[in-house]
Amino acid sequence: MFDLRPVGYVIGLLVAALGVTMLIPLFLDMADGGDHWHAFFEASLMSVLTGGLVALACANGVKKGLTIQQTFLLTTGVWAALPLFAALPFMLGATEARFVDAFFEAMSGMTTTGSTVYSGLDDLPRGLLLWRSMMQWFGGIGIIVVAMVFLPELRIGGMQIFKSESFDTMGKILPRAVEIASRISAIYVVLTGVCFLAYLAVGLPMFDALNHALTTSSTGGFSTHDASFGAYQGAPEYVASIFMVLASLPFVRYVQLISGNNKALFQDSQIRVFFSLIAALVVIISIYRVVVNEDFYEHAFREAVFNVTSILTGTGFASVDYQLWGAFPVVLFFFMGLVGGCAGSTCCSVKIFRYQLLFAAIGAQIRQIHAPRGIFVPRYDGRRVSNDVMSSVMAFFVLFVVSLGVFAILLGLTGLDFTTSVSGAATALANVGPGLGNEIGPSGNFGHLNDAAKWILTAAMLIGRLELLAVYAILTVQFWRS
Repeated sequence: MFDLRPVGYVIGLLVAALGVTMLIPLFLDMADGGDHWHAFFEASLMSVLTGGLVALACANGVKKGLTIQQTFLLTTGVWAALPLFAALPFMLGATEARFVDAFFEAMSGMTTTGSTVYSGLDDLPRGLLLWRSMMQWFGGIGIIVVAMVFLPELRIGGMQIFKSESFDTMGKILPRAVEIASRISAIYVVLTGVCFLAYLAVGLPMFDALNHALTTSSTGGFSTHDASFGAYQGAPEYVASIFMVLASLPFVRYVQLISGNNKALFQDSQIRVFFSLIAALVVIISIYRVVVNEDFYEHAFREAVFNVTSILTGTGFASVDYQLWGAFPVVLFFFMGLVGGCAGSTCCSVKIFRYQLLFAAIGAQIRQIHAPRGIFVPRYDGRRVSNDVMSSVMAFFVLFVVSLGVFAILLGLTGLDFTTSVSGAATALANVGPGLGNEIGPSGNFGHLNDAAKWILTAAMLIGRLELLAVYAILTVQFWRS
């Protein structure tokens, strides 16, 4: 019989812990003298009680390890349950949001997508703004642990290729998750703290520096202003670009670097490709801006660096409405969002290493056609890539394209236009943030979409954040029969 108790125990503890963290924005609202703190008090109480009771009820079923089925269910269950409770402050507080809007905002935060249904951010209580940023920060560290512990174990999307070089987790998922999370947390906190100090140094007010440090290090993209990073042009854009890149590198390389392996970070081929891609795209956009848009050199370079980095890493900050630049950069930005950063980081989308494996497979196949009697094997970082890894990667690409098409069609059936449907599906599935068009573009938000479209996008954010197969697997009959 399928034992749900270990899954319920972990989810219950995490929900209760989430409720405790709601005390932070509660105290901030109390200090500001408003009455919005009541919303956080009620939400915290409900979360702690519900999570605590579920954990207590399931405590007698806790084991040292999890089965594959339990691991799949836990991975999806955490990302479905936490946004449910994280949405409570939006429903009970100043925004008095409907459930669909509150859950959309919470899912966007926890998955570090960065799409928002709210306008008038500058006038929201500071506690609620801080809560939005905290959700993304929690989601950032959470996805690193999932990417390093769960996805390799579940052999999802080719992530098993990193299993041997990070940590051995077979049969020890829960204990190793705690150990890995403790190491990653220290690095994550330090990165966020340095980012906060850097923002202070370039002139951001303390509250804005804190919030943007939380959402930069998580590559989330929530801001405290409707204008997003347009409110802080100049040096802050360079600072944000640096830390968006740092958060998009594999955190296991930071662990190895601290452990004395000085070459691990710089010898990783996906990191080299990632930097090369950023450099090439910045040069292309900068030249385009200077030649076609007649922009000034430094401004063109700065906006290219910031917006290319923001979209490529899936952060989703916007400093300008790049749709006004012309058709070429808009199309380029659309495809940028489908690339992503490195595996094992806070970033989202397809990831660099999968494109490397795809091109390696294509190259091997082309050589095989030229020399039919030869034996050509795809390689990654000088190592032979096994058939199961290549199969996982190819399955991911097929599912990603099919899912993108299905979600775009579903959005179109709700009455959205072609651009909004396709870009909305892409930005939700790749967890980027802004879409294209006047409604959900970098200068708009998702608040005016119909409820059906919001539910579709919410589902796409969850599926995309967990790299598709982790969610799709539990929807099959075979999963529940096994």
